[in-house]
Amino acid sequence: MSSNGKLDPVTLSVLASALSGVAEEMGAVLIRGAYSSNIKERRDCSAALFDAEGRMVAQAEHIPVHLGAMPEAVAAVMEKEPEPGDVFALNDPYSGGTHLPDITLVSSVAIEDEIIGYAVTRAHHSDVGGMRPGSMPSDSREIYQEGIIIPPVRLVRGGEYVQDVLDLLLANVRTPDLRRGDLRAQIAANQLAETRIIELIERRGRETVLAAFEEVISYTERRTREAIRDIPDGEYSAEDFMEGDGITDEDIPVRVKVEIQDEEITIDFAGTADSVPGNINCPLAVTRSACYFALRVLLPEDIPANAGTFAPLTIRAPEGSLVNTRSPSAVVAGNVETSNRIADVVMAAFSGAADLPTQGQGTMNNMIIGGPGWTYYETIGGGQGASSKGSGPSGVHVGMSNTLNTPIEAFEMEYPMRVERYELLYGSGGAGENRGGDGVIRSVRVLEPASLSLLADRRRHPPRGVEGGEPGAVGENLLNDEELPPKVSRELEEGDVVTVKTPGGGGYGQRVE
Repeated sequence: MSSNGKLDPVTLSVLASALSGVAEEMGAVLIRGAYSSNIKERRDCSAALFDAEGRMVAQAEHIPVHLGAMPEAVAAVMEKEPEPGDVFALNDPYSGGTHLPDITLVSSVAIEDEIIGYAVTRAHHSDVGGMRPGSMPSDSREIYQEGIIIPPVRLVRGGEYVQDVLDLLLANVRTPDLRRGDLRAQIAANQLAETRIIELIERRGRETVLAAFEEVISYTERRTREAIRDIPDGEYSAEDFMEGDGITDEDIPVRVKVEIQDEEITIDFAGTADSVPGNINCPLAVTRSACYFALRVLLPEDIPANAGTFAPLTIRAPEGSLVNTRSPSAVVAGNVETSNRIADVVMAAFSGAADLPTQGQGTMNNMIIGGPGWTYYETIGGGQGASSKGSGPSGVHVGMSNTLNTPIEAFEMEYPMRVERYELLYGSGGAGENRGGDGVIRSVRVLEPASLSLLADRRRHPPRGVEGGEPGAVGENLLNDEELPPKVSRELEEGDVVTVKTPGGGGYGQRVE
């Protein structure tokens, strides 16, 4: 540390990498320790470190929609005055959560009985109760239908389980053994973070490590502001649509105006639709998360992702709108579908000032199937948009998701279902000088009666191409030979086949024959 109390560049770089490494190791422990295939196979989870003021210091490269919303969860927990050894659980979208299946655990990181930060994991639990197996119904009208609501509450107090709280939670889910195992994996990941931070302090000194918390955020903010100054000042607008809300099939507009002024960005959603009766509404934390993702796409890859990244960004979202809904609006699809549309429309506005890829599939293609004692959840990859640098990749998760697929071997071992078909949907990417990536087709046969929910989009409005590139193909949902709406719930009979065809990405540039 220099005489002015600042870290020298080498020390700062080493400690920034060490903190990021702790977050990555947290994620590895969570994945290895989880019971459910949604976490151990698909890796639908995220991990991050925060300082004592609730600012994100480091994150693992996990799920964008999880990570951008985590600061809200930490702020909600801090209001409960946590003590060393406490672990808080929450999933309430109106108290720091995103949607109910995403359960967040926030643990204090303490040394000598003083809290110096927080370790946070967020994981998608494939059932938290509610009106349908999997807790992601297409037709919920209020949040109470979507599962058990957990406000910030101590799951561990002073290092000991609060057994009554755990019992209450597990009594309200369809797969309690899996939930117990996944929660334990989250707690283990958070405990590891405290161990690693204490080890880092023992090697480097408390003052140096705490200075690194502050300086890595300051460094990131400086770099972010420098990058924004290189973008032309101006106002840029865009509009896109959600394809129904699960109750009606009407298009629902998402409108944005982006103002870039010197080293600041303001994103304004005035003109976006009001909250809707169905479940595609977004709490403000999800909208912020989508905007943070869009900003990250603009920035150089070597700029860390932490609280400093988002300091130059102001978000204005009318209260009571689709993108800043009020309790008790249903929100389960807002986190997975509307978040993608928000990211799409903000990046479309940014494209007026920067060279960005064309639109990718813009949906997570959520498939949820469950029966007595089991629940299956999967998001299905599709095409990424092309860019001036090359064609888009095929069969990948795009935008606000960053998961893997469930391997067929694990799928058929764990669930009473069989994968009939799983392959790229060749030709679904938009043509152009650089082609958009192709979507996929996945067909699943159920081997016993079950309940199905599908939450998807881009079934009418294709991902757009730019500079003369053609749009990607729209997706399609099928039950046997029957075409289904983008958002639908059905009861399945033994032998029924559910098929999801995912959208391709938009093409870039005029195709040369």
